[in-house]
Amino acid sequence: MTTTLREESLDAGAGATGPRVGVLALQGDFREHARVLAGLGARVALVRRAAELAEVDGLVIPGGESSVIDKLARTFGLAEPLIAAIRDGMPVYGTCAGLIMLADTVLDASPGQRSFGGLDIVVRRNAFGSQNQSFETELAVPELGEPPVRAAFIRGPVVESLGPRATPLAALADGRVVAVRQGALLGTSFHPEITGEHRFHEYFLGMVGAR
Repeated sequence: MTTTLREESLDAGAGATGPRVGVLALQGDFREHARVLAGLGARVALVRRAAELAEVDGLVIPGGESSVIDKLARTFGLAEPLIAAIRDGMPVYGTCAGLIMLADTVLDASPGQRSFGGLDIVVRRNAFGSQNQSFETELAVPELGEPPVRAAFIRGPVVESLGPRATPLAALADGRVVAVRQGALLGTSFHPEITGEHRFHEYFLGMVGAR
């Protein structure tokens, strides 16, 4: 897993003139995010060290396994610098496990599991069951306009409650919140990078550019 990271290109989007955005490349589907961001004109870097984090203007935390991301971030000395960057206002977008890592409170967390925090929300891990219960649906996202967003849920979390600083962006038909923003932080329970839905990435790049 991590032994192949040195072989990954850190120049995705080479020649682009957009903002320099990192993708946390410890575990999960970071390559898919890198491809989407590069296709949108961003200068993309794969991040697994504090020095690499310091070189980007925004960061995407991909889906994967939140407990593994937590352990590897601490192993590579990246957890504390990332927490500090979030506190300093770095734009960060978390999808699925990435949303869990941005939540201030995580229900059903593994023993000893920590999040980076920043989003004033409570999330529940694996809220939609096992991987074979994955599904796709269309979501109304007023912030992104029409048409609805095609969203893929794969062992995704759900936002159980939001604090006063967080704003819901999308919810399922039953009212469960699956997308949220708070200042420079953005999170979705689903995986837009695998459905050909790029508007959340465009929206995030706009957040990075505004900063």
